[in-house]
Amino acid sequence: GRLGYRVNRLAQSLTIARSNIVGLVGTDIHQPFHAECLATLSAALLADGFQCMLLNAANAERDMGALIERVLEYRVCAIVVMNGTPPSRIVKECLGNGVPVILVNKPMPGFAVDTVLTDHAGGGRAAAERLLAAGCRRLAVVSSGARTASLLGRLVAFRDRATEAGVPVCVWQEGPTDYSTGRAAALAMLADEAIEGAFCVTDLIALGFLDAARLDCGQRVPDDLSVIGFDDIPQAAWSAYQLTTFRQPVRLLTDQVMQVIRQRVENPESPHAVFTLPASPVVRMTVRSLAAQERST
Repeated sequence: GRLGYRVNRLAQSLTIARSNIVGLVGTDIHQPFHAECLATLSAALLADGFQCMLLNAANAERDMGALIERVLEYRVCAIVVMNGTPPSRIVKECLGNGVPVILVNKPMPGFAVDTVLTDHAGGGRAAAERLLAAGCRRLAVVSSGARTASLLGRLVAFRDRATEAGVPVCVWQEGPTDYSTGRAAALAMLADEAIEGAFCVTDLIALGFLDAARLDCGQRVPDDLSVIGFDDIPQAAWSAYQLTTFRQPVRLLTDQVMQVIRQRVENPESPHAVFTLPASPVVRMTVRSLAAQERST
């Protein structure tokens, strides 16, 4: 058969200043929340006539030059930094080359970038209020060793709100941001402390915490121990967990990012902005009095 003619998009884009490629940069793209963001945003970009280039920055520290080179080589029309802590060098180089940068859940004050955020502090405060309302008076907050703005925002707001109510908080902040950290925290904390309520700053940490609390430490959830997560990953709704959590508004985050990209492409000089979207509570079965009410209704 004859060879079909295909437009060479890359060659075509070289004749104009910019391609229609949007670079998505991320580090922990295997994690459920980040995977969901990636799936939603890449689909929205394609539906809107953009091409999508995924830049996995997991080894960016070691291989930063190559990553930046790729971005500039393909003349991307914008970069969306999805998660993790992309070193400011990527952002600087892109801005220096006239490539707009949009940050998701990662404020970088002092840079000419657009930022789309979930209200992490609002979620942390609300988590503390929920556990206090459930009558929990010995609280823990469980995070990883990653000091990202999102995780810190949740942790600090939770601790501050509990302290305001005169309730002490045990803080765990070590290990990777995943299931194993939740397990390790539960095994260490529940052995020493009579903890009644725990806020895990991600659902993945919460699942590990729940499993160790119930299976290894013999705690009944929610009768002995109430647990709240954050993100509302699909696993949170699994019947083994039924985790009470706070949902990050992936669809709203994505819509806002798309709006910003279109705005930047059409009007590169418009002022940069920070957009903050609320995290909404998802009530399931892991918080004491709330779980009792759910069962009785």
